[in-house]
Amino acid sequence: MGVEDDGIVVTRRLTIPARELRWRFTGSGGPGGQHANTSNTKVDLRWDVAASEALDDGQRRRLLARLGAEVRVVEAGERSQSRNRAAAARRMGQVVREALRVSPRRVPTRPGRGAVERRLGEKRRRAERKRSRRGEGWD
Repeated sequence: MGVEDDGIVVTRRLTIPARELRWRFTGSGGPGGQHANTSNTKVDLRWDVAASEALDDGQRRRLLARLGAEVRVVEAGERSQSRNRAAAARRMGQVVREALRVSPRRVPTRPGRGAVERRLGEKRRRAERKRSRRGEGWD
């Protein structure tokens, strides 16, 4: 999955259309001299989940519950705007893909016979140890 001109490919069945993405570019700050002072390399990418036409109702509900109404990714790690732009798009895809993932239901299991026997044996030993401390007949 990746970045294309027509949007961000999240899964085989979901692509965030480019028209729904809002890009903002600013100076990234920090050291870097003249290049850093004059280049808008920091990328702020936003996607409005609530208004997206790319999602079905189930996907929208899951994303709204996990990520909120707007997903925001900021990238400023590279000196190049185009590399930061690609990194932000990749990260947006990862964030959305992860939020859409349905974790498998837990299948309840029972403790094995050995585990039950170990627990009960330890319980008996502990009870015997405490019983031996009672001190009956020490007078």
